[in-house]
Amino acid sequence: MKSFEKLGITVNQNHGSIECTTERIKGDSINLDFPSVGATENAILASVLAEGTTIITNAAREPEIIDLQNFLNKMGAKIIGAGTDKIQIIGVKQLKDVSYNIMPDRIEAGCFLCFMAATKGNGIIENVDSTHIVPIINKLEEAECKIDIEKNKIKIIAPKKLKSIDIKTMPYPGFPTDMQSVFASMLTTAKGTSIVVENIFENRYKYTQELNKMGAKIIVEGKSAVIRGVRKLYGANVNATDLRGGAALVLAGLTAKGITKVDNIEYILRGYENLEEKLSKLNANITKN
Repeated sequence: MKSFEKLGITVNQNHGSIECTTERIKGDSINLDFPSVGATENAILASVLAEGTTIITNAAREPEIIDLQNFLNKMGAKIIGAGTDKIQIIGVKQLKDVSYNIMPDRIEAGCFLCFMAATKGNGIIENVDSTHIVPIINKLEEAECKIDIEKNKIKIIAPKKLKSIDIKTMPYPGFPTDMQSVFASMLTTAKGTSIVVENIFENRYKYTQELNKMGAKIIVEGKSAVIRGVRKLYGANVNATDLRGGAALVLAGLTAKGITKVDNIEYILRGYENLEEKLSKLNANITKN
């Protein structure tokens, strides 16, 4: 919203609603307080048809930003710098229709690698760019998974018992915050004690209360979660409170003894297409009601 205001947009917030009005958008210099993906993307989109030039500094560097730039440039936009902390957008008068294939979902790929690792399984993820998930691969290898990479495929072979590891979320190219909860769920049955530190989002440990219902031993202290590995989890009725936390509960249900029921799955369905079908192909016993 601060970025919008810099571009000449009037922003009013009232009782949970946001109203934006402007006669015209004018390019300007935008310095983000934090390299937020959503803020960077919105600033780019607002600037594409603006008058003049916009420069975004301290921009997010995620692969999705590069993909957005490539897509918009194919439509006729003039954007350079995506993937760095400085992006320049020269406003154009109009965009054209195009056909474009979006990049593979790196977070979904990471989640499936964790599903396989947690269940002591093995499998191959296809149509994935391994360069987008280097921190995820490194941490899985640290947990003693065997990873083989070839072209657009990643093969994982999980050990009989995962090893505890420590994780700190950071802006890209650091460890992604969207993988924090899924890794934490995976580590509930690892050997030893793991420590997770969340440096991006506040209040992202709500799912830990649900995992503890299943027998996990997780203590949250501020930005940190201490996970003491247990022998096994047990099925329970749990509630998804957000997208990635919901995925973490699905992972826990796959490893737990007995039946796990995850409620509020609308959160999960927002970010995973045909999740139950894909997991069923991997021999999971999962149904969606």
